[in-house]
Amino acid sequence: MKNEIEAMITDITTTTAEAEDYTGEDGLLYCGKCHTPKEAYFSKETAQWLGHDRHPAECDCHRAAREKREAAESRQKHLEKVEDLKRRGFTDPAMRNWTFEHDNGRNPQTETARFYVESWETMQAENIGYLFWGGVGTGKSYLAACIANALMEKEVAVCMTNFATILNDLAASFEGRNEYISRLCRYPLLIIDDFGMERGTDYGLEQVFHVIDTRYRSNKPLIATTNRPLDELKKPTDTAHSRIYDRLLSMCVPIRFTGVNFRQETAKRKMETMKKLLAE
Repeated sequence: MKNEIEAMITDITTTTAEAEDYTGEDGLLYCGKCHTPKEAYFSKETAQWLGHDRHPAECDCHRAAREKREAAESRQKHLEKVEDLKRRGFTDPAMRNWTFEHDNGRNPQTETARFYVESWETMQAENIGYLFWGGVGTGKSYLAACIANALMEKEVAVCMTNFATILNDLAASFEGRNEYISRLCRYPLLIIDDFGMERGTDYGLEQVFHVIDTRYRSNKPLIATTNRPLDELKKPTDTAHSRIYDRLLSMCVPIRFTGVNFRQETAKRKMETMKKLLAE
């Protein structure tokens, strides 16, 4: 056992020399490339106890190579983590490309969306969400996805879905309904797109309430987008919608979208391009 310990100590205190390395005036081995020490002396007490007066040290070029390698490995792990979050977080894969970097910069609410990402720690701690409301095609879903993508780039788990998908999933796995909803509400941020467009059956409304109420009780932020007028959300005509909207508005700050209909602009541009092609 003693011989094994001594062999181990010798192994970890011995520096491997390369052809270009040399011994400096201080008696230590130096790197022949960067000319910095590859060894360092132990304290006298440690040297006496170990029977060795020196131990390996990183020279500058080895340190730089190690740091570069570790940075590359860390970057790769980050990219894999973000890819996994986006794969799990979006029910529509196209939304992975809905980012601030790809934004046309014309939406007046872009800075409001950026602010949410920049203030995420506060938003999370204070349980503050957004309710993007306004006309069709004004960029509500796009900016909500921008927030999701930006937070995922920070390795924050986000789920962006809609109640049509949720209700279909619940109908397909009725026995696991509570676990499904609990899983949704474990995400640090939940984004419900096209809120209010789901079917208005008694069963559907009950499940919508269950999701919103569970999220409300989880004390985690929620972002929702809707084409419904804010007055309709504030003054619903029935009890079923009233209890849903009441919880929604208690969690989310209403942000009105009043910009142009970008989808109509895109359709018009395509039509004009087609006319030019036909004319040619």
